[in-house]
Amino acid sequence: MITALYLAHLNPVTKAHIEIISELKKEADIVRVMPVVFRDEKREINSKSFPFNFETRKKMLTSVFGDSIQITDDYAFYAPFKKYLPPLLAPKSWKLRKQILHGVEGKFFSYTGDKAEGYMLKMYRLKPRIGERKSLSAASVKEKLYDAALGSKSSWKEDVPESISKIIEENWKTVEKFANMEDTTRRVAGMKFPKEGWSK
Repeated sequence: MITALYLAHLNPVTKAHIEIISELKKEADIVRVMPVVFRDEKREINSKSFPFNFETRKKMLTSVFGDSIQITDDYAFYAPFKKYLPPLLAPKSWKLRKQILHGVEGKFFSYTGDKAEGYMLKMYRLKPRIGERKSLSAASVKEKLYDAALGSKSSWKEDVPESISKIIEENWKTVEKFANMEDTTRRVAGMKFPKEGWSK
């Protein structure tokens, strides 16, 4: 029994993500997809970089894959986020590893298309396989969504499956809410964190 772990932002889920998950399904018996979550106690923190909450992203994934993949919120950071750093030395970072492997039995590997992230996953003994980075990024799709919300022409629907397009339209108020906001994201050690919740 081999489990593939896919840790990603998935904000939103794009055709590139669907392609990666479909490839992982051919390589592993179980594919466990983990959209990253940032929490202040039980409340999820969302921002311009992370507009869609976990439940919305789970719905996006389920609309394409049904129950053929496992979707968990075990890839969750809890405020204050600065306590996960420095990597390897911070006890909270090892607690996160334990969360990620919760319920995983037998052989496993993790997947990333990012070499720096692959190095981190290797340090945490998460057995990464580094794939080719897809040309379509969630960040570029997000920008197209925000352009559309601000009244510009946008081709975002070409970048997501139709079922996900419908879910985004159902959550268009979320897109509109963040379109005009400043991006309050902090990049540390190759990872993006919301500024809210960085320190308490």
